[in-house]
Amino acid sequence: MSKILVINSGSSSIKYKLYDRDDWRVLASGSVMRIGEPASEIHSEWLDGRGEHYSSRSTTPIATHADGMDRILLALAGQLINTPPPHEMTEEEIDHLLQALKDGEALAEAAELAAVGHRVVHGGEAFHLPTLVDDDVIEAIRHMSPLAPLHNPANLDGILVARELFPGIPHVAVFDTAFHQTMPRTAYRYAIPDYLYREHWVRRYGFHGTSHHYVAKRAAHMLGKPLEQCNLITLHLGNGASATAIRDGASVDTSMGMTPLEGLVMGTRCGDLDPAIHFYLSKHLGLDNDTLDDLLNRQSGLLGLCGVNDMREIQRKAQQGDEAAELAIGVTCHRLKKYIGAYYAELGRVDAIVFTGGIGENDAETRARSCAGLERLGIELDPQANTRPHDQLTDLERDIATAASPVRLLVIPTDEELEIARQAFEAVAGADGSSSVSS
Repeated sequence: MSKILVINSGSSSIKYKLYDRDDWRVLASGSVMRIGEPASEIHSEWLDGRGEHYSSRSTTPIATHADGMDRILLALAGQLINTPPPHEMTEEEIDHLLQALKDGEALAEAAELAAVGHRVVHGGEAFHLPTLVDDDVIEAIRHMSPLAPLHNPANLDGILVARELFPGIPHVAVFDTAFHQTMPRTAYRYAIPDYLYREHWVRRYGFHGTSHHYVAKRAAHMLGKPLEQCNLITLHLGNGASATAIRDGASVDTSMGMTPLEGLVMGTRCGDLDPAIHFYLSKHLGLDNDTLDDLLNRQSGLLGLCGVNDMREIQRKAQQGDEAAELAIGVTCHRLKKYIGAYYAELGRVDAIVFTGGIGENDAETRARSCAGLERLGIELDPQANTRPHDQLTDLERDIATAASPVRLLVIPTDEELEIARQAFEAVAGADGSSSVSS
């Protein structure tokens, strides 16, 4: 049992990675995108039994998550039985192979799977740890779907289908919110009537927990200290973005709230907003709840400020003198700097600030602006290290602070799938790995 399969099932997609537990190599990976659309996209990469690399891309209608998992099973079969999956097959041949796989006739090596790890966005207060999936856990995830209506149902679809395909393998749910369950009440409670928390679960939960946890452990390694002795500010900056304050290795505050809408400026989400704006827009523009939801989640953020939500394109437009693009960058970095300052004050001592995610890992301008003027706090960025091209780097994990900077500035590529794989394996291997739902 030396392999771990990770499944990330979204509302219209399924992504997967298959790991070798011995050295955590990726043996196979891929995705099924645009499920339910006429032209679904299937991408697969894998190693055969000789270590040869293969890849394939195709477009075909995939109606449901169950159909998508069937296609993933076909791709995985190549690695599991040490032969490349077929590039071209008739529908009859595909049906025949799928039936053989499900009957166990062509998937003898499936027994090598030690666990299947599933990303689940919202665990509410019920889940503090990766959890072995059983019927009670499935019902609990379903019960919390109102807190993440776009994510939990899709995550659950992936779990249900995967359990049917791999019925004899332990399945483990790894929750985005779990890492933040160490926040104190003073950080997670909103100043609203108590019954809204007690009866309707209205509180700050936080997200991107798997990413924040992964880079925190890597930061501790780079600092040469146990994670339990590290105070960190981790910044996950991508199309979705969040900041987390970590004291002694545990999350004590985070920028996202009850939903992923709160906090930093994001690709299409507004982040922090005066809640009375909702009332104003409803009263003066006649916007209903669904329209407001779409406005703030899908039409705001960088897209709302300058018409583009890709930071690379925004930087290019700003360099050409586009004032809206420059404003979008300025607002984003202003908000980032506010959170850095706030979390510095909360922690009292900061060992390192960590940048991760597509923007955090690749955008030197955002990193520089976010740290500018913070030298009195011991935050001193090295401009040359910050802007060094990737082809000149020996390691993408790097320190971009000056030698004299008391606070280290670390750039660490995140790997949420690897963190899910490791947590899934630990949950299965541990004597008490099947953490129960909190009462």
